Amino acid sequence: MGNLSASLHGRDLLSSADLTRAEYEQVFATATELKREFRESRRHVAQPLAGRNVALVLEKQSLRTRVTFEAGLNQLGGHALPLGEGIGFGVRESVFDIARNLALWIDGIVIRTFDHSVVTELAAEARIPVFNALTDDEHPFQALADLLALREHFGSLEGRVLTFIGDGNNVYHSLALAGATLGMEIRLAHPDGYGPHEAIVARAEKIAIATGGKIVVGRDPREMTPGSDALYADVWVSMGQEEQSHARFAAFAGYCVDSGLLDLAGPNAVAMHCLPAHRGQEITADVLDGPRSLALEQAENRLHVQKAFLVESIGR
Repeated sequence: MGNLSASLHGRDLLSSADLTRAEYEQVFATATELKREFRESRRHVAQPLAGRNVALVLEKQSLRTRVTFEAGLNQLGGHALPLGEGIGFGVRESVFDIARNLALWIDGIVIRTFDHSVVTELAAEARIPVFNALTDDEHPFQALADLLALREHFGSLEGRVLTFIGDGNNVYHSLALAGATLGMEIRLAHPDGYGPHEAIVARAEKIAIATGGKIVVGRDPREMTPGSDALYADVWVSMGQEEQSHARFAAFAGYCVDSGLLDLAGPNAVAMHCLPAHRGQEITADVLDGPRSLALEQAENRLHVQKAFLVESIGR
């Protein structure tokens, strides 16, 4: 393992805008080293999280989040404390009291919830690092995994073009902020009424001015796609939006990443998806399961970027 980065020691990760370019590179470097070692032996010789206890507060369903955080902590000598939904943020007990109590006992908190303000309040009060494993506004660890997959595939990120097809959602928000920080061009093609948060786009645009990146938002997937290095699909109906299913399916017709759209991007373009996927809706099976898909690399990288950030933030 490399030397612990002083800049990330004790740090939260609440938003993809929390990290500088150098800090992204630090996480990527640590994740790459951890990934190489794990692929070789399925083990890690060093145990930098030994004695560390981290709570997992998962108020939304998960496969990748729960397994990768629990397994990652175990692989590096740490211990996960899954708290599930029973903790009752703001219902059974205030966020303030929960934060102050957890900080007395453990070393960090991973939280996957709905309202982003719960995460920011928890971080403000906890006095131990808080890690955002998904809110309605952002999904920063997913963006880290995605951009590491692109970096591995293309060799570099600066100047690369990623086009998100569909909803201006939490994953897009984090990709826009992270991509802008790393000098990328992040595009979004979305139906009317399903755009991103204007404040987050404005923040990404401000970052891009300083880095040479670019944010482009439009409507027509076929207009936004040419010249893209990657086309990114996500589900049309996220958790908590089930009552909107009929309206969303109607609005998103024509926003499917299929082989024709991928070919329009260019012969070297790749397809991306954060999973879970609905084949035949936001992406076709031949693209998701085909040779130009990075979906499994993205999923694999969730384990390693999360381990890397935990090592940098709370490792010894």
